[in-house]
Amino acid sequence: MNTAQVPGACPLDCPDGCSWQVTVRDGEAVALRGTPEHPYTRGTLCVKVNQFLEHTRAPGRLLHPLRRVGRKGEGRFERISWDSALDEIARRLKQTIERHGGEAIWPYQGTGTLGFLQGLQGRAGSRLWNVLGASRHDMTICSIAGLVGLRYTLGVSTGIDPESLEHARLVLLWGSNPLTSHHHLWKVVQHARKNGAHIVVVDPVRSRSAAQADEHIAPLPGSDAALALGLMHVVLREGAEDREYLAAHTVGWEEFRQRVLDFDPERTARDTGLTEEEIVRLGRRIAHSGPTAIRVSQGIQRHAGGGTTLRTLACLPAVTGDWQRYGGGLLYSTDGYFGANREALFRDDLLRHPVRTLSMTRLAEGLLEVDDPPVEALIVYGANPLTSSPDQNRIRRGLAREDLFTVVMDHFQTDTADYADILLPATMQTEHLDVHDGYSHLYIAWNEPAVAPPGECLPTTETFRRLARAMDLTEPALYAEDEELASELLDSPHPSLTGITVDTLRTKGWARLAYPDQFVPFANGFPTPSGKLEFVSETARADGHDPVAGHVPAKETDDADLARSYPLVLLSVANHFFLNTVFANKPELRRRAGPPYVVLHPKDAAMNGISAGDRVRVGNRRGAFEALARIDDVVRPGVAMTTKGHWLKFTGGSGPNATIDERDADMGGGAVFHDNRVRITSLARNEDDRSEDGG
Repeated sequence: MNTAQVPGACPLDCPDGCSWQVTVRDGEAVALRGTPEHPYTRGTLCVKVNQFLEHTRAPGRLLHPLRRVGRKGEGRFERISWDSALDEIARRLKQTIERHGGEAIWPYQGTGTLGFLQGLQGRAGSRLWNVLGASRHDMTICSIAGLVGLRYTLGVSTGIDPESLEHARLVLLWGSNPLTSHHHLWKVVQHARKNGAHIVVVDPVRSRSAAQADEHIAPLPGSDAALALGLMHVVLREGAEDREYLAAHTVGWEEFRQRVLDFDPERTARDTGLTEEEIVRLGRRIAHSGPTAIRVSQGIQRHAGGGTTLRTLACLPAVTGDWQRYGGGLLYSTDGYFGANREALFRDDLLRHPVRTLSMTRLAEGLLEVDDPPVEALIVYGANPLTSSPDQNRIRRGLAREDLFTVVMDHFQTDTADYADILLPATMQTEHLDVHDGYSHLYIAWNEPAVAPPGECLPTTETFRRLARAMDLTEPALYAEDEELASELLDSPHPSLTGITVDTLRTKGWARLAYPDQFVPFANGFPTPSGKLEFVSETARADGHDPVAGHVPAKETDDADLARSYPLVLLSVANHFFLNTVFANKPELRRRAGPPYVVLHPKDAAMNGISAGDRVRVGNRRGAFEALARIDDVVRPGVAMTTKGHWLKFTGGSGPNATIDERDADMGGGAVFHDNRVRITSLARNEDDRSEDGG
């Protein structure tokens, strides 16, 4: 009997980027666990990923190329060979290029894997798309508004090392629910609490994490920047601003200070729906408890003012001087700390001329309205946009176009895959080579293939190599093998990779990036034009934004007229048992997640005549979905909560994204999933409401 431990990493869209070990016995993966000696993973995986090996062997796994034989959306396919599939794809792409040019091809990539070789981080396939001159795919669905906003204040979108939270005296989990979305951080938070830290969760919903915190603050969705300004007002009133730090390390303080003074507790209470007492109490704690560490997650920037929200939140540690203290500051993402040679993977030099960019969160617009040239070929990989993207009903119409040639590369026949012309089977994480980082720690990981792929599944890299051959392309870079790609990625002079090579990483399986143990990111200044933290940004002004950090309200949340027809703000939060739509076809996790539900505050339920367990319709002018009602004060009045991720084919054909507007946040073209008003009615009592709410 031959047994081995194979190093790897979780590929999924989670901040924790876990390091794992696969036990392989006689060629079969028999066990999976978090790497015990990894300082952040600490030997544990999450409830979702613990059953990953079973997921790789699920009965519905795609094992062979398939061609559509029914109408689009029916999900009927026949098995074909790889040669037939690639020949057909090559022929259709060549025809598209001849008619409209390469920009009529949209390579639509998602966060199904964050790998640098097989997935999003390395823009897998970009070499091929550059050679073909395809449209550029803009990843706007997750965190872009906040990333752009932070750059105006800090010059970069990176922040503090999450492990430094152990040394904070006050931890603000702002729009962050680590017990569901990145549970390894909770261990760090617990250590901080043992060291005497006070833990506050700022979230409109009393999440799992909020229920275990020392304090829960529940502002109105989209009002976080107003709250931050109000808290800074209290700090100033307490005389606790760090004047020495402000004078030496920031620009625009006097202008920003005037804006802060506008947000007294009375105004802040009106804007946030909180009490003045809550605002003053937390403001005083920030003023006198430092260092304060702020962990911000992506949810709070998914509204019309999302970029401004992160821009303003990053100002708070400057007012208190916490950016200079280990254990103080703000964390949104650590992704930029990995100084890899990403450009070597992208090979944008292969692009012969500029091409247009199409936004991920405007898929319906791209398929139904863009016509110069029209999108004629859609290549979907690592994504399930029919379920995950805004304006679900219009996306369905776009995918149903008979003149649209759609290829989907995936592990299972998702809702989007039902509309494909060609389905291609992709390998899963235990079956291919990859390199990973995490966006909530300072480690990278090597993922060694542990077992042979089942059936005819291929790595994404190999699929694109074969497609290039089928298209008779001669560019040598298109045929680089995975080991060569990994070597190019790690061939970088960036100091973060000092002492890290392919050999050392492959042998150990993981490595901490070469930053100091007590890493204070901006101790030597900020990478802004001024070299300082910028309360006032001339770059923001040049880009058409208010040069002074502040507050941009959410659009629908703050619309009093709209609220008369659609009185509830709907939040679609992470499901504890799914990761986006991954695992939503796994029977055990579906059972544990239960059917789709929506949570209402008792006051809102009573006002609308809704009882617990009622089947309800959640809708607006864009669309509607059905769910079971839960009545609970975990949500504040005026707010309803559901979870994202359920596959439509299992839940009646519609989901929360049927109600979401396909419009942009203030910065970066970010999505507005949490800027959404709905009306909720009991189906037992209000059958006539269907036609009014997009049904």
